[in-house]
Amino acid sequence: MRKFISASLFILVPGIIMFLSSCTTGSCFEETECYVKASFYKNSTRTPPDSLTLFGLNNDSIIYNHSSSIQPGLIPLNASADSCTFIIGINGEFDTIEFRYTNYPHLISKECGYTFYHHLDSIFPLEQFHSIKRIEYIDKTITNLNAENIRIYY
Repeated sequence: MRKFISASLFILVPGIIMFLSSCTTGSCFEETECYVKASFYKNSTRTPPDSLTLFGLNNDSIIYNHSSSIQPGLIPLNASADSCTFIIGINGEFDTIEFRYTNYPHLISKECGYTFYHHLDSIFPLEQFHSIKRIEYIDKTITNLNAENIRIYY
């Protein structure tokens, strides 16, 4: 009986060690979503609006609904299209803006897989701006990093 236990341990312990050392964690702790990071500026000072409303045109998703102290605003882009239109309300005045962009896949890691990065080609109003004074590009490459992409002056 003693020989059987010794032989079993001799086979079992190295097997467990090999099994545990061959496994990867398999968890994704990195950000996988890519958003346009829009900072809001009032009179050249970085000031969030008192009320921010943002939703996609022809889309029922409300991203912000009369939210306050949003800085930066995260604007999602559709990886299966090359443009998105949003209605943005700043302190009760609404503007319609369209983002045109190019999508390209990017490998984040083995555990997280792929995501789509975007390159902003243009942003323009679909009508005359009411609350927005101007939009300034900071970084046209939209990634999962926490970096400012555009500045919206109101």
